[in-house]
Amino acid sequence: MSVKVRLSIMMFLQYAVWGAWYVTVGNYMTAIGMQSEIYWAFTVSPIASIISPFFLGMIADRYFSTEKILGVLHIIGGIAMFISPMFAEGPMASPTLFIVFLLINMLCYMPTVALTNSLAFNHLSNQEKEFPIIRAFGTFGWIAAGVLVSKVLGADLTSMPLKIAGVLGVLLGIFSFILPHTPPPALGEKASFRKIIGIDAFNKIKSKPFYVFIISSFLICIPLSVYYAYAPVFVNSSGLENPGFIMSFGQMSEFVFILLMPLLFPILGIKKMLLTGMFAWVLRYFLFALGAPDQVVWMILGGVILHGICYDFFFVAGFIYVDKKAVKEIRAQAQGFVVLATYGFGMLIGAQLAGYLFNGMVDVNSSDVFKQWQNFWYVPAVLAAIVMVFFAIMFKDKEVEKLEGVK
Repeated sequence: MSVKVRLSIMMFLQYAVWGAWYVTVGNYMTAIGMQSEIYWAFTVSPIASIISPFFLGMIADRYFSTEKILGVLHIIGGIAMFISPMFAEGPMASPTLFIVFLLINMLCYMPTVALTNSLAFNHLSNQEKEFPIIRAFGTFGWIAAGVLVSKVLGADLTSMPLKIAGVLGVLLGIFSFILPHTPPPALGEKASFRKIIGIDAFNKIKSKPFYVFIISSFLICIPLSVYYAYAPVFVNSSGLENPGFIMSFGQMSEFVFILLMPLLFPILGIKKMLLTGMFAWVLRYFLFALGAPDQVVWMILGGVILHGICYDFFFVAGFIYVDKKAVKEIRAQAQGFVVLATYGFGMLIGAQLAGYLFNGMVDVNSSDVFKQWQNFWYVPAVLAAIVMVFFAIMFKDKEVEKLEGVK
């Protein structure tokens, strides 16, 4: 089996593991009467995102080959995910233990996101051309998992997606041991707390536009958490069949728009690309809010499909912006700092806020639930709009604009 084939299978399974359960878990928890705890299921990922850089920097990058770490982490995480439903319902039911096992899974899973990327980069001769193709298999994996558990099996309201994710995790763990050997990249280097979390890179860039970008990225991830946690629950509540499958339309859109980005960058430039992504956030939530009272299908589907613009035009464009701002020696640290600020602290606060809003504003058993959903979605819409206006006024990077030829 060639290296590229093995890397493609790795990426496919990597994101199939996550996509199999992440979209359906909120509806499953609602079905078993655990809807007030949904936000905790989406808090474990940010917690793991905050902790994983320390695991990577202190241990993984220094002492063990990448493929072996991937194997062990995926097997442990897969087992934790497979047995987690034991604590969701039945005689051993405990919301706390259920969330703890989801946390164990994510503590094992989140470091593997960076590890699979680094392993792939290590074994590709032309990274710029070859990696996007390899990474596309990850998007296919997420979509395939969503189609399987929702459209094919109709298992959105059951524990089956969690068990499938567990099995896929163990399979990926076993498969990881036949991936190309990749020695620890930082063998013998001294660990540094400031370097691991990216503070040194942040201080070296010393740019007001970069600070505005970081603040905006952090703030926009707060309303983003509301989408991940409660959009599938909203879609299901609206009476649309196979909500997990419908949510996969967002990943399909993501794949299309990432192909369009190279064509649009020269036309729009970095600021307009980022603003377009933010505006898509605002529009998505307003579509949900306006479509909620009468369950307007096109508005709900439109909000889901906008995920491609939301993600690609902000996150992917944002990573490109950071790459332009940072010199080669600190690029990895700078990217890590952005991930920590967004997927870590931003989404951590966002998940907790989302839970507070949902539990205080939406009663899924109420006859007035769709009016409640409307009021609920107005909140992240307004929050995203405020961040967008702040960014539009405060962000102006003449240095990057010169590189792009923007006048």
